[in-house]
Amino acid sequence: MPNPIAFLALASFPLVVMALFGRLPLDRALIWSVLIGYLFLPEPPAVFDLPAAPPLTKHNIPALMAFLIVLYRHKLTASLLPQSLLGKLLVLTFVFSPALTVLTNGEPVFWGEIGLPGLGLKDIIALTVQQFLLLLPFLLARQFLASGNSQRELLKALMLGGLAYSILMLIEIRLSPQLNLWIYGYYQHFFGQSIRFGGYRPVVFLYHGLWVAFYCLMAATAAWGLWRLSPGKHPARLLLAAFWLTAVLVLAKSLGSLIFLMVAVPAVVVLPVRWQVRIAIAIGLIALTYPILKGATLIPEETLLAKAAAIDPDRAASLRFRFMNENTLLDRAYLKPLFGWGSWGRNHILDPVTGFILTVTDGRWIITIGVYGWVGFAAEFGLIVLPLILIAREVRLARDVSPLVGPLALLLAVNLADMVPNATLTPLTWLICGALMGYAEQLRAARLKAKPRQRKNASNWTPIIR
Repeated sequence: MPNPIAFLALASFPLVVMALFGRLPLDRALIWSVLIGYLFLPEPPAVFDLPAAPPLTKHNIPALMAFLIVLYRHKLTASLLPQSLLGKLLVLTFVFSPALTVLTNGEPVFWGEIGLPGLGLKDIIALTVQQFLLLLPFLLARQFLASGNSQRELLKALMLGGLAYSILMLIEIRLSPQLNLWIYGYYQHFFGQSIRFGGYRPVVFLYHGLWVAFYCLMAATAAWGLWRLSPGKHPARLLLAAFWLTAVLVLAKSLGSLIFLMVAVPAVVVLPVRWQVRIAIAIGLIALTYPILKGATLIPEETLLAKAAAIDPDRAASLRFRFMNENTLLDRAYLKPLFGWGSWGRNHILDPVTGFILTVTDGRWIITIGVYGWVGFAAEFGLIVLPLILIAREVRLARDVSPLVGPLALLLAVNLADMVPNATLTPLTWLICGALMGYAEQLRAARLKAKPRQRKNASNWTPIIR
């Protein structure tokens, strides 16, 4: 169980956010508030669980405090909702569709003698507020991280945070994951899953070693992007940081993140921004095909298992376990396909005697479909894909585009792809998503404003008759 230090860290972090907003420009304060909270605050079960309200955790306290400070000191400069009709629809569906989930789950569910209660009015309030808090980094980033300079600050923060975290990662690679236990009094996941290839993979203060490796991937990609796109600004230091973070990622022992690195870094270093965005779109759309094909039972599972077994029998066994759980959870989700089963673990299968949860949810997509149905899945994953589509359109049509949108688009795309096997939806995902959405809206507004000017100039032209 978490010790008093864990709860003190959560309770005092609003003061840290206030200090950051008092000393830094608004965009940097927002970035660092979310990033420091994500990297260093304790994971659940260290939460403040208030009655009839969603738990306050490291994932929503920083953004909530930032939102309150913006409302009090700076005021919102525009609507919280995106400009496009589709964006508005996705945001409203994301926030309010849990109300329909609750209304379609008023009955209790039973497994033998074990049962879970039906959902009621307090669940409507709690789940709706929870979705709003989850989306706050996106809503704030769309307004305040929508410039090329803010994009550079975001990439720089990811890199600097990675450099600081790399020291803690190396400590745990050498000594085993112990920092969270030493400081906050508990281990946040199963210790056995941190043992890989005869050594340890670090967990630090995140949920799992895979989360740490994925953040290191983000930091390394940001460093490579800054090195390429910051001519004359300490290129040797940026290159050294990029190599260092890449080496630490290799030591983190995560095959998935290494594969993503081999896709993202060459694109960032070699390709122009237009092609980086195209690759990001391709990765995002490919990632979406798996849940859709899986839902339609079109994934050739036996073929994939045979190929995995030819490479590594242990990996094949892990893949078979994943497929079995996904199939079981999808069968249950089909009983409530539109709006899902809601909270309290109703989307799982429970042991009829002990009440223990028997199913394992790994990918974010299967969690979302089970809890909020295909409507919730469309809203959540649609909000992540939409900025990529909007940026791709503006990169094609606009004349002057920040080259930094390329690395950010790739980071968002590989994060979307990683949410197929893992649940790596974090506040950083929403920060990047909102920054890209806001920048795409700015580019579109500038492009539409320039068109009447061009038509006016063309109408004022008169030929010279000799």
